Amino acid sequence: MAAEIIIATGNQGKVNEFKELFSDIDISISSLKDHWNPLPEIEENGFTFYDNAKIKADWVYERSNCIWALADDSGLEVDALNGAPGVLSARFSGEGATSESNNEKLINALKEVPEHLRTARFKCVLVLKANHDTYLSAEGTCEGIITLEKSGNGGFGYDPLFIPQGFNETFAQISSEEKNKISHRGKAMRKLYRELREFVN
Repeated sequence: MAAEIIIATGNQGKVNEFKELFSDIDISISSLKDHWNPLPEIEENGFTFYDNAKIKADWVYERSNCIWALADDSGLEVDALNGAPGVLSARFSGEGATSESNNEKLINALKEVPEHLRTARFKCVLVLKANHDTYLSAEGTCEGIITLEKSGNGGFGYDPLFIPQGFNETFAQISSEEKNKISHRGKAMRKLYRELREFVN
């Protein structure tokens, strides 16, 4: 019987990414919505991306019969804002924040900052809880710059404002295939895949 990983997300697109990446490992992958209805709200009160990913992995592991629990936390760090919004990326504009309101706040915060100083990076940390005291983790980053004009209809969050290094288009303009090759989450997933294969073997 295949080992089971529950991913601490209700995002099916993210689940599909993991299923594709781990397809040659004998594991069964499911998500929060496969086990809880309604979807649980897991409080993310850590100070780092690792803290929040670990909180979510612990929550799932302790409340299920899964073999492993996997969680990620990610966000945008802007150098001119001393690393903000960081772990508060999803809640940058306050209670009831939306992608639109977060993007508008970011634009306003950087409108006096020249382009060459609007350097930023997306960061993703993955944490897999393999047993009560064993964790595998991986981190991925994607460097880029913030533009003050939203461009593109793809992606989500801050993607319409983020131009990855070496590109002239935002994350919201490039194809998902191209984005996955260079994205913070794609890099972290590939690192975790290598760790998981070693762990399984």
